[in-house]
Amino acid sequence: MPPKRPSSKKKNGSKSSSSSSFSSRDEEEMHAFAPWSRTVEENCRFYETSLEFGLSSAEVAKRQERFGANELTKAKGKSLLKLVLEQFDDALVKILLASAMVSFVLAFFDEGPNPGGGKDITAFVEPLVILLILVLNAIVGVWQETNAENALEALKEMQSPDARVIRNSGEMMTVPASELVVGDIVALQTGDRVPADLRVMELRTATLRCEQASLTGESVAVDKQAEDDELCPVEIELQGKTNIMFSGTAVSNGQCTGMVCAIGMNTEMGKIQTQIEEASSEEEDTPLKQKLDAFGEVLSKLIAIICLLVWLINYHHFISFENGSFAFNFAKCTYYFKIAVALAVAAIPEGLPAVITTCLALGTRKMAKQNAIVRKLPSVETLGCTSVICSDKTGTLTTNQMSAVKFVTADKNGTKTRAFNVAGTSYDPTQGGVENLPDLKQDATFVVAAQICAACNSSQIEFVEGSGYRCIGEPTEGALKILAEKIGCEDDAKHRKAMNRRDKSSKDGAQAVCDEIMSNVEVLSTLEFDRNRKSMSVICREKMNNTKKSKNSNGVENYLLAKGAPEFILERCTHILTPDGMEIPLTKSMRNDILKRQQGMASVALRCLALAIKSGPELGVLSSYDGSHSHPGYKILKDPSQYEVVESEMTFVGLAGLRDPPRPEVKDAINDCKKAGIRVIVITGDNKLTAEAICAEIGVFDSMREAAEFSFTGREFTQMTKQQQRACLEGEFNGVVFSRAEPKHKQDIVRLLREDGHIVAMTGDGVNDAPALKLADIGISMGIAGTEVAKEASDMILVDDNFSTIVSAVSEGRSIYDNMKAFIRYMISSNVGEVVSIFLTAALGLPEGLIPVQLLWVNLVTDGPPATALGFNPPDKDIMTKPPRRKDDELLTRWSVFRYAVVGLYVGIATVGVFCIWYTRTSFMFIDLSGDNHTTVSMKQLMDWENCASWTDGAFKGGSYSTAMDGPSFSFTGKNKCDYFNEGKAKASTLSLSVLVTIEMFNALNALSEDSSLFTSPPWINPYLLVAMFVSFGLHFVILYVPSFATIFSIVPLSFNEWMLVVLCALPVCIIDEVLKWFGRRMNEKELRARLDAMKNTGKNGKAKKTTSTRRRR
Repeated sequence: MPPKRPSSKKKNGSKSSSSSSFSSRDEEEMHAFAPWSRTVEENCRFYETSLEFGLSSAEVAKRQERFGANELTKAKGKSLLKLVLEQFDDALVKILLASAMVSFVLAFFDEGPNPGGGKDITAFVEPLVILLILVLNAIVGVWQETNAENALEALKEMQSPDARVIRNSGEMMTVPASELVVGDIVALQTGDRVPADLRVMELRTATLRCEQASLTGESVAVDKQAEDDELCPVEIELQGKTNIMFSGTAVSNGQCTGMVCAIGMNTEMGKIQTQIEEASSEEEDTPLKQKLDAFGEVLSKLIAIICLLVWLINYHHFISFENGSFAFNFAKCTYYFKIAVALAVAAIPEGLPAVITTCLALGTRKMAKQNAIVRKLPSVETLGCTSVICSDKTGTLTTNQMSAVKFVTADKNGTKTRAFNVAGTSYDPTQGGVENLPDLKQDATFVVAAQICAACNSSQIEFVEGSGYRCIGEPTEGALKILAEKIGCEDDAKHRKAMNRRDKSSKDGAQAVCDEIMSNVEVLSTLEFDRNRKSMSVICREKMNNTKKSKNSNGVENYLLAKGAPEFILERCTHILTPDGMEIPLTKSMRNDILKRQQGMASVALRCLALAIKSGPELGVLSSYDGSHSHPGYKILKDPSQYEVVESEMTFVGLAGLRDPPRPEVKDAINDCKKAGIRVIVITGDNKLTAEAICAEIGVFDSMREAAEFSFTGREFTQMTKQQQRACLEGEFNGVVFSRAEPKHKQDIVRLLREDGHIVAMTGDGVNDAPALKLADIGISMGIAGTEVAKEASDMILVDDNFSTIVSAVSEGRSIYDNMKAFIRYMISSNVGEVVSIFLTAALGLPEGLIPVQLLWVNLVTDGPPATALGFNPPDKDIMTKPPRRKDDELLTRWSVFRYAVVGLYVGIATVGVFCIWYTRTSFMFIDLSGDNHTTVSMKQLMDWENCASWTDGAFKGGSYSTAMDGPSFSFTGKNKCDYFNEGKAKASTLSLSVLVTIEMFNALNALSEDSSLFTSPPWINPYLLVAMFVSFGLHFVILYVPSFATIFSIVPLSFNEWMLVVLCALPVCIIDEVLKWFGRRMNEKELRARLDAMKNTGKNGKAKKTTSTRRRR
């Protein structure tokens, strides 16, 4: 029916009403009015406007002053100073900063080795290096944050820049879209972008379609209408507002006049921006940052306690009570305070922030190779602890390439139907075919079906190098074209020609069969699809050569080819086509048989399309229609209300079952998720039955029965209480599917899951998905089908829109987390060793074995390359059989703390032990250490070295030793004999430093895998680590054997035998860690068995209980 228009009198009446009153309406009244539920006249009256004349310039000015510009606003961002200060709001950073400041003060007041000789410049190296690290870390943090918020700018780009409006008594003018006001009358046509939310007031063409997939998720263009007799309810979802056009969407077909009913932040696009901002405010720190913060707080407390303890246990060295008098030695007090500071430096992994950043950056490169582009660096690690994946169905779990999988026609007698399976899951015409395809010369049903699929079709199949085959147009029509390609041509010569063309060039022969069919068919007119008759058709005739045209152009009869919804097509069919080409009456039993077939296909989520034909005299005047406007049939074709009459008394040809098939690799990916303890929740806008069938097929559910138990519509979910919503989301192993879901449902689901402590990954592609993507721990947008808004709001982009890529990314995220744990374990266990070394040194009263500059060198330079190389560790084979980490899981579990403590304890004992061995022994474990002729002392003397000057037994007269590689010799006798424990400790200190470095290299090998033995994960699985170890040893050799560096670090060259001692003291760390790994493997195997048993046992009892509660809720 043509749209109804308000009378001219009413329009003028609207214009003459008091327009000044509208600008004074309150917000509550404005929001309460639902334009989609009111007639055109009621809208004109409420908004005080006129379809014919529009608003006056004066009224526009008033409304602009009252309601503002039609623009999306942007929240004020953080200042640069605030961003910089936030980078220092971290426990580890604060400890480092305090340590650097204290070290700087001590260095400033330190007179150096020679009193009066000026400051010791090496004392300033430590604080300066730490400050440099903190500054670089702050710069990286500020850069990341300033580049994070681009989603809102992408939203603005979706707004139309201009609009054609009717103003000032009917004048059509073009104005900037930002100047539109509520009540403006806007004219739109095909290709225009809608500038604001509009109420469709008048159609200027028979049909009006709008492409709003990016906003509502609908995959096809939506019909819009203006009729007053088809008003929408006040409470209705966006998809149901058929008389509203939304800002940022596009007109795909038709022309109309609309009235602006919402502008700026009040539009649906503006509401999405508000939701994005709200979701941004709900963002939490990543799990890794939370764990590192907690770790930093614990570490800061431990450091404070240990430093204080070390300082206090040595109080007797600088405080004494003799003969009732109090004595305080400030120099010794400062010395032991410096030891406490050195302990703090030893305990803090200064290189940890840099190594983590490097590891995350390496992870992004690996993921990019697997078609996952990570936009935000910390998201790499967050993926590894994902416990729930909320996935869209279309294009992610499925190919988004509609395919025909079944074709039904009549048997030779026309009394029963027969079904044929069609293989193939994409738009590739060479993939699969019709199984048991009959000889086309003997079966007219297939010949006519191929012609309908080719001619009654506006899509195009094309081949793109590097991307394969794709459909330009409606996916369902693309599937029908591929069905025609698989059926082939009746004429053998034409079929061979088509196949040769395809073999020669995939690009030229993408739809070669359809091209051959259409070479003999001329389409005269198209009867477009509408929602009332649910079908479309074309009027065709055979093409004639010039000779035939000159003889008799009227001798060829036209025929009509139709396709549409089976129940509507079947209702208008009176005959059925048999394989021998006969059209026989369609009996009631045959009609029921066809409907039964259709219901059977629908039950397994197939979308059914019926094909029909009408030819000869049945077309009436249209049988001779030649396409000219003067022909009597033109008047019929111009009136859409006549289409249903034209498409009557047709002959039924066949039934095609179509579906968007699952991606072949998705089933294995879902199975991997189950093994990894990751739940998959499917949220789709598709219908319930289709969603359940696909989920059952790909393994989200074990059966259709289970799918029905854990399946809910968006409306059902909304009607539940919070407690019921949590109940339907609870579970450890079962999947859940939500169909007919809207964007707000996605946000509610994500919010509930996060409140329950889950790490949620959410997929999305439309503008409407942006708030949920922002709210999720990991927002994943589609690279192919995704809008720019979704991509900017996401943390990761799937280049191939494939669910299995998410699973691969989760695996990579777990691997990255394991690698980070490896170098954290590597660095912390080494640092614990340093702490134990300093603590033992202070507790035993030994000379300082490791000085701060040596510790800083080890932590920043020597440890750096191996720690970074651990980021290249390949994933463990069982990485996807371990359960995901929960948000509240600690970075340091009791088991890991125990491992750090055991390994760290040995590191400390080894470094202090080798120091004592050199001072007290000339040989150890068959290794001769007498080559340097060093003087030995007893352990008691070594522990009492500070009182050397007061030793009265005369047993100690000083000490001396030589160094390797023609290095310097040292001799301390007479008055300087006690310097044997100060400057003379260089050899022992070198041995301690070398043992520490060597142990850390062996520790790096241990860190190749958390639990796998070095025998199953040998060093060469990560060649980068071997190179890094070579670099670290090389750097250590440089400071040992280059005199100027040796002087800075207070060390001396070592001989071969001394290196043998170093290796002997370092090697046991591998044996200790192998034993600990063995216990770790046993615990993991026990946990996996328990979880798999729980998954099996959940089947019967758990599901039965769930079913009961689900039915009760419904």
